Amino acid sequence: MKRSRTGRRPGNPDTREAILAAARELFAEKGFDAATMRAIAAAAEVDPALVHHYFGTKEQLFVATMQFPMDPRELIDQVVAGGKDEAGVRLARVFVTIWDSPIGAIGASLVRSAMSNEWTMRLLREFLTTQILRRVQAELKLDTADAPLRASLVASQISGLALMRYIMKLEPLASLPADDVVAAVAPNLQRYITGDLGQDGTARP
Repeated sequence: MKRSRTGRRPGNPDTREAILAAARELFAEKGFDAATMRAIAAAAEVDPALVHHYFGTKEQLFVATMQFPMDPRELIDQVVAGGKDEAGVRLARVFVTIWDSPIGAIGASLVRSAMSNEWTMRLLREFLTTQILRRVQAELKLDTADAPLRASLVASQISGLALMRYIMKLEPLASLPADDVVAAVAPNLQRYITGDLGQDGTARP
């Protein structure tokens, strides 16, 4: 006989995993903005208070679903400190420092998974857009009409570097000293952030 439900799932060792599973599905299906904590709780069959108890905010829950080893806010604080005039150098430095460390192996695993799984790709895209690029854009006050384009160009530079240096290990880039990588990549990042994109009516010097 099929057992009827007796109410929402109480707090137990399985509750956290149930919430994470529901969150991954809803974040991938609806996107970060549309997936609410209440909807995630309903999908996991738990009280919404338990979602907050285990994970705090929706941002923290999203980071947990991605198994990201660091709080994105810490990275963003390092990039935006000092304003946008030298943000390209800081972004390149933070990125290379993290990916050259043991944490980089986790990032590489996420990228490999995303490249072979559309569901994971959706999650990674939402994570990059909402937790990284949107926050950097706001903190650096990149509120111009072409700000979304600038953010996506920055992402293309960073993701290309991750793919070639850390996943495909293309030489000589893979073995290039960190300082040389930063020196080579930072000017492009800075141009994407504040320079002329060559678009009439939208570029900002």
